[in-house]
Amino acid sequence: MSRFLLIDIGAGTMDVLYYDTEADLHYKAVVKSPVRHIAESTAKITGDLLVTGVEMGGGPLSDVLKQKAQNHHIVMSASSAATIHHNPDRVRALGIEIVDDADIRGLMHVARYNLLTVGDIELERIRSIVNAFGVPFSFDIVGACVQDHGTPPDGMSHLDYRHSIFKAALDADPFPHALLYRSDDVPLMLNRLRSVAEGLQELPAEEIYVMDSGMAAILGSSMDPRARSKQKVLVLDVATSHTLGAALEGEEIAGFFEYHTRDITVDRLDDLLRKLADGQLVHPQILKQGGHGAYTRKSFGLEAVEAVISTGPKRRLTAGSRMPITPGAPLGDNMMTGTVGLLEAIRRRNGLEPISYT
Repeated sequence: MSRFLLIDIGAGTMDVLYYDTEADLHYKAVVKSPVRHIAESTAKITGDLLVTGVEMGGGPLSDVLKQKAQNHHIVMSASSAATIHHNPDRVRALGIEIVDDADIRGLMHVARYNLLTVGDIELERIRSIVNAFGVPFSFDIVGACVQDHGTPPDGMSHLDYRHSIFKAALDADPFPHALLYRSDDVPLMLNRLRSVAEGLQELPAEEIYVMDSGMAAILGSSMDPRARSKQKVLVLDVATSHTLGAALEGEEIAGFFEYHTRDITVDRLDDLLRKLADGQLVHPQILKQGGHGAYTRKSFGLEAVEAVISTGPKRRLTAGSRMPITPGAPLGDNMMTGTVGLLEAIRRRNGLEPISYT
């Protein structure tokens, strides 16, 4: 196994890493995220829409579809409608019609509709990026990460449900790569990750893995050379949509928190990092503050912290922090945090030789 293709699909960018361990070569690219790319294309379409495909990241695409539904007839397949909300009634309340996946084909040739296919995996874009690297479009292993809240049962919030998925996995196996899945072993409730795994089947690869982007970012941040030589570190990934912080003791996760980036201030960030190290973060309290969630296994105390590493496209939010935060760059690139985390998770899962991320 030597040829890896890793794809981190975020709200703002899609980060792509090709790594050949045998040749010790890597190539990388940062491009517009699929959701922004598709949203911009959709905004230019005039008239009624027939939307097919699978669940993907919503955000700007959901906003465009909601706006268009005010003046045009929008029909979505049940699978694609999950992009807007997992509750079909919430989607219908926007004036959008939902039809079963099996019935959508019967509408594809109706002249009134413009056809739109949605999904996180845009095969031709990925092909063009890899071709630009100048390497064969063939891989031993392909991995991709996205954020997946899961499909919660009735009466449970998507934030609590995401927290419960993380907690169950980390209680049993307290390492970030516990949230890495083979394409044929993705839990049923992780619908977006399952959709990504299905889309990746179109790529020429012997093995396919998917992972939650939050855990990939935590693991990738910890691969910064200034963190790897330490035993007790705090890592912080300030991404376009979400900010994650984690306390790591060796390779184990002691705890983590997740917030919407838009709600983060430097004072709040400092408070979160201090409480993270001291083991004082409690999930319900973080939710009440407007946060996304928190998990605590154990604590090693703020005084024991040997390094605080920050990554992510919006890490400038850490400016003015009273914490000794050091900018991180796994594989020499701040934007490769998620792809490096994916690669390291796959390496650990398969017991492969260590990789230097300097």
